[in-house]
Amino acid sequence: MIKVKWLLIGLLIIALAVLPVLGCAAPAEEEEEEEEVGPTGTVYIGGLFGLTGPWAEDCQAVLAAFQDYAAWVNANHKVSPWGPAFPAGVTLEVKYMDDGCVNSALGLTNYQIMRQEGVLVTRISGSAIATALKERLISDEVGATSQASGPYLLTAPLATIFMNYPIYTDQLAAIADWFKAKWTSAEKPRVCYLNNDSFGRSVPTPAMTAYLQSKGFEVILPNQEVPSVPTTDPTAVWQFIIDNDIDLVLGAHTCIGSVPLMKWATQHDIGYNLAHNVTFGFCSPSHLCVYLRDQENPAVNGNGLVVAGSYPCFGSDVPGVQFAQQIQALAGHTVTHIMYLHGLVEAMIQVEAFRLALANTGKSPDQLTSADVLNNGFRKIAGLDTGGIIPTTLTYGPSDIEGAETVVVHQNQNGNMVTLGTWPLRHVY
Repeated sequence: MIKVKWLLIGLLIIALAVLPVLGCAAPAEEEEEEEEVGPTGTVYIGGLFGLTGPWAEDCQAVLAAFQDYAAWVNANHKVSPWGPAFPAGVTLEVKYMDDGCVNSALGLTNYQIMRQEGVLVTRISGSAIATALKERLISDEVGATSQASGPYLLTAPLATIFMNYPIYTDQLAAIADWFKAKWTSAEKPRVCYLNNDSFGRSVPTPAMTAYLQSKGFEVILPNQEVPSVPTTDPTAVWQFIIDNDIDLVLGAHTCIGSVPLMKWATQHDIGYNLAHNVTFGFCSPSHLCVYLRDQENPAVNGNGLVVAGSYPCFGSDVPGVQFAQQIQALAGHTVTHIMYLHGLVEAMIQVEAFRLALANTGKSPDQLTSADVLNNGFRKIAGLDTGGIIPTTLTYGPSDIEGAETVVVHQNQNGNMVTLGTWPLRHVY
């Protein structure tokens, strides 16, 4: 009996010792899922900016937009507030050098320096630079954004300079369409060219003339031309307009040219609803927002001036302009030149090209080549939304470098910028 008793006590002790182990054992730890790590490293955006030369103010505004935007993307890891995510491990850095706006030799030299420093993309600030670099960029397989927009950019196969607003001839075709739609006389409207002596020479082309004639205009030649920075009143031009009873003048200028030209024209009583009733229509380098800022008494000087292909003014409620103002505030400065918006769009295009190249190749930033960014980035961009800075989304491809699909047209009405509407591209090459 005693042996049985001690046997039971022993079994009870063993059971009590084992019970905590069986009943209170900690549950097996779940294996933690490894967090997916995206690409890491630094990519360089930017390129050549005309920080000296005739359009330095424009290009400085473009550069400021690049820098402010890069800082925002680095902090928020998105292409835009409404756009896709950008890899959190990839840092943007803006690299830039001067191209003098019109200094082809400087542009070529500094482009090569930047290539040696590992920059995989670039940008150009003027037609002279675009013309000088166009074939080189194709050979090097380098994608570029552009401040220039002439039809000459479309002449090379597989071109690599990607535009964000339409070519100058398509912009002027939109003005011609608007003008012809409101024309009521039985006689053909008479049109002439008045352009500057640089990028403006890409406007009076045989294709442009043929388009105007197909729309029912009588084109009066020869082409009238003035210096890019006019210093004297071109009285011979005004006399030509008067003598030939011109109804519509089409041309390409920056505001450096259009501001004095429209003041002089007004002084000669030439313009909208003046003694010599003429409508002047210029393409987007003569941005109407800047024109109204710079023109003395714009309600009188150049009243009725029409500008195509430009951007909304600061203060507009479109999301892209509000975004621009937001990143300026974060940077602690205010840039009022409307080319800041242009620079923001260019920067968005370059960043989207890098985002797509990283995703499509699976490479890290240090492994990317310029050909990767060109073929798997720029040429894959589809539906890039600029928040209304560009009137349509931007889409590119191997044979499509134009981006925007419509032209917006504005008019100076008594010193105020009024939107007349948008017109589809006519492809006047």
